[in-house]
Parts: sequence; C-alpha cells; structure tokens
Amino acid sequence: MPDSTRRAFLQSGTLAGLGFVAGTRLPGATPARIRARAESVIQIHLGGGLSHIDTFDPKPEAPIEVRGPFAAIPTKIAGERFSDQLPRTAKIADKISVIRAMTHVEADHDRGTHSMLTGFQPSPALTYPSLGAVVSNQLGVRNDLPAYVCVPNADSRFLGTGYLSAANAPFAVGGNPASERFRVQDLTSARGIDAARLESRKSILHDLDAGFPALGEGDALHASEAFYRQAYALIDSPKARAAFDLAAEPNDSKERYGRRGLGMSCLLARRLVQAGSRYVVVNFGGFDHHLQIGANLPGRMNELDQAFAALIGDLDASGLLATTLVLITTEFGRTPRMNGDAGRDHWPRVFSVAIAGAGIKRGYVHGASNATGADPEVDPVRPADLSATIYSLLGIDPEKKLMSPGNRPIDLVRDGRVLTELLA
Repeated sequence: MPDSTRRAFLQSGTLAGLGFVAGTRLPGATPARIRARAESVIQIHLGGGLSHIDTFDPKPEAPIEVRGPFAAIPTKIAGERFSDQLPRTAKIADKISVIRAMTHVEADHDRGTHSMLTGFQPSPALTYPSLGAVVSNQLGVRNDLPAYVCVPNADSRFLGTGYLSAANAPFAVGGNPASERFRVQDLTSARGIDAARLESRKSILHDLDAGFPALGEGDALHASEAFYRQAYALIDSPKARAAFDLAAEPNDSKERYGRRGLGMSCLLARRLVQAGSRYVVVNFGGFDHHLQIGANLPGRMNELDQAFAALIGDLDASGLLATTLVLITTEFGRTPRMNGDAGRDHWPRVFSVAIAGAGIKRGYVHGASNATGADPEVDPVRPADLSATIYSLLGIDPEKKLMSPGNRPIDLVRDGRVLTELLA
C-alpha cells in the first residue's frame, strides 16, 4: 500500500476500550462537569506556526515592525477585527469563537506540535497519544467508519497512538483530494475476490489467529484482530465507503470550498463526520514564515480562509455544527516583531486558536494578548485546557486515567481545566 500510515491503520484497526481504567479520577479539585454536545471533531492543523498577528489577532495601532504588512478588517463580532487575509472568515465570525491567549513554552516545531496535538509537554520517559487516538480509544467505531482519520496524511508522528494500543492508529486517506483521480485505496475487495472467497479467507485467518494463544494478551494480536474486523466492516458497508467518495459531491460544493488541497480535504472531512467518523484531522502545512511573510502568507491564507468559511457555513446550514466541534490549531505563533528578513520567527508565548460548534459560543473572543502580541494579557489558555474542553464536549471524562505499558496509570489530562467561559 502506498501510504504507510493508512497501512498502519489497516494493520491495527480501531478497538475501543483497550488500555484504560474507566472511572479513575485525577487528584485535586473536581473540574466543572459540562453536557456532552459534540459527536465529532474536525481539527484543521496548520503546520509551521501560524502568525497570530497576521491573522486572528491583528495589532493595527502598533508600530509597523509589529503590525506587519497586512491591514485589519471588521468582522461580524462587534468591535473585533481580523487580518485582511481572512475576509471570508470575518463574515462568518458570528458563528465561531477565537482564543487569543493560547500559550505554552515550546519554541521547537516538534515539541510545540506535540504539545498541541496531545495536550502534554513532551517527556523523554513517555510518548503521549494524540487527541484523536484517545477519542478512538474511548468512543470507538461508529457506522463502520474509522473513528480517527487523517486527511490527507498523518504527517506528524504526534498524530499517533503513543502509549495506547496500535488499534487506535489513524486511518490516513493518502493522495491529493484535489486531484480528479483521487480515490481512497483498499476500500473494496481485490479484483477477483468474490464473497465466498472472502469468507474463506476470513475463516483461514481466524484459524491462524487461534494458533497463537501465547500472544493472546499482546497488543500485536489485539491490534491485528481489530484491524481485520474494522477493515472487513468498512469493505462490507456501501454507506461507509461512500463517505470517502468526493466524486459524489456537486461541483458547486467543490467550488465553494475551493478545488485545492485544503478545500477538498475539508470537504472530505465534512463527509466523514456526517457519516460517522469521530475525529478527523486535516493537515495543512507551509506556515513557517521566517522570510518575506508579506509575500508568502497570502497564498496559504486564501486557501485556508475559503475552506474554513465554507466548512463552517455548510455545517451550520445542515444543523451539523450543533454536534461537530471544529478547530484551527497550530504549534505556536510568530514573533511580535518582524525580523531582518521581513518574516517572523517562532513564538509560543501567545498565539490564536479558532473554535466553533458543539456548544461553543458564537461570535466570541476569549482572552487577549498584550498591545504588541507578545504575551497573554487576559485569560491564558494552555494545551491541557484545550484538550480537557475537547474531551468534555465529547463526553469523555478528563479526570480519567489511561493505562500505559507496565500497567502504569497516566492522567488523561494533567493540570488542565474545562474552558467553561467558551461554552454557550
């Protein structure tokens, strides 16, 4: 198979409930309990480090070396402005919230990505699971679709299962969704394999698995069994397979999202959560703008702005936004002052996250950076707070512990709180 991560999923599947101790509580004060409103999550992750000042948190009154090359424009949130690189998003801002005081301490790409995709600072002693892997572990398969999907690929190793079973690995669709020839491979039986022959193969596989009792409690065998169950269920379900079929989308829908990689990835993500996938990560890189941000950012932002606004509009019009949590995340922000190459460098001390749907307030800005966008000034938010909120909205208790190898209980969320201020 051409895509290693998609192959990893098809070799491991999705087996809910492996490796956790239900009902175990974190020590300390009990966080607020909230009503679960999310049935699915779409996380658009922007690799490289999106500049907050040039997008969701402009500083039009700051000196030119801070405010940068872009203007600030009004939004549908009274009194709030976005960068002129987000004109479509500004028009649907009354449907979303923006967190303007996201913060952590990791200025390295890998370490910052780990923090945002797992909710934990990196540790040399343990590899933590991604949010999607935890959701797969806790909620499992629905409607024969993979619980956790990466579109188009799982480009970061921090999208993996960490210390959880390989059975919770993401299904990566592979390929370029914007291509006219785009097809997700391995969703049908091989040519020449009829139903009778497929059943015969299932029987042979069952007999082979029965010959390894010594591995009966091992992760490799559990993952293998889960893989085959999920793979056969997906192959046998026309409705599940149809969710991956972008060719079935009307042309006007494709034009609205934009016939480019991110637009078609977001459209595919919408089809997947509509059909039953629990957690879909859309990966879109190219935001590491140390050089000439004025020339290099607009192309990426035009693609993001069109796709995100179309996704929010579609979900809202269909009623799915009420049960679908949508996020734009990135590993960190960019420096508040332009560098000597007319770019911005890494800056984790404050940056922005957009969030919408599933009980999130509409038309709301949470927290604030200071006048130069250098530090949080009001209501700082850490990755653990964001993950606690995501889990809670999905009905996953953030006080649980998961079990790592060696039967060591690990906090699902460490020192994080549910952001009740974000909730409607």
